[in-house]
Amino acid sequence: MIYSDAYKIALERLKEAGVPEYQLDARLLLEYVCDTDYNTLLVHGDRAVSPEEEKKYNELIEKRASRIPLAYIVGHQEFMGLDFTVNSNVLVPNQDTETLAEEALRELSDGMRFMDLCTGSGCVALSILHYTNDTSCVMTDISDKAIEVATKNSKNLGLSDRAKIIKTDLFPEGDKEKFDMIVSNPPYIRTSVIDTLPPEVASGEPYIALNGGDDGLVFYRRIVDEACNWLYKSGWLMMEIGYDQGQDVADLMKSAGYHEVEVIKDLGGNDRVVRGCLY
Repeated sequence: MIYSDAYKIALERLKEAGVPEYQLDARLLLEYVCDTDYNTLLVHGDRAVSPEEEKKYNELIEKRASRIPLAYIVGHQEFMGLDFTVNSNVLVPNQDTETLAEEALRELSDGMRFMDLCTGSGCVALSILHYTNDTSCVMTDISDKAIEVATKNSKNLGLSDRAKIIKTDLFPEGDKEKFDMIVSNPPYIRTSVIDTLPPEVASGEPYIALNGGDDGLVFYRRIVDEACNWLYKSGWLMMEIGYDQGQDVADLMKSAGYHEVEVIKDLGGNDRVVRGCLY
């Protein structure tokens, strides 16, 4: 079989399965299997696909047709220009979440120390570390499997000496340290909504990282209530939110004594981050 024919058959299979962006995914999986790039399809569509490549490609296409996220199939995802290892134990890093990392970078100066709650793959904290100098971070997660992924990413990016990763339910146990900033992308999907999400999310991504309780605000209440004990005066709290949660989370922060509370939109124009300063 030649390259272009393998691609055409695969995209029809993904289209039939209802996969969003089926053309892109068919191409990316073919490039992954054959170690090629976009130019190959455009210029070298008559390239031969070996029986071994064809077999592996068909297997991966069937996985994607069953709505397993592409990132879990290939084992990695780009975020903030960096490559992160991912699997089904962590959320797939997405472009919307880059808004949180970018906002943190606006306020975090070299040499500061911050904490990342519900770190998952570690994509937010490790991106911030990568793009700053002499900063350090405590990263927390309740999942052993997520911590394994975050630890691997910290090593791959050469940031292990600046990142301390702790298993805990949000905040570390023991004596309270002080930080210049706390960031978090906590679970925020309403429990009743999860089953209505695309299969890639509803059954593909870890439920524990999605479920924000009946109103989606369970973790925001806990974080806002406790964060003031961990922040220096003038320290920042920044959290990713769902598109319809901006006002609710902003009100929580204002009631807890945060100032300069602001709701930040992502590139799609949706509310994505709430940030506030503790005076």
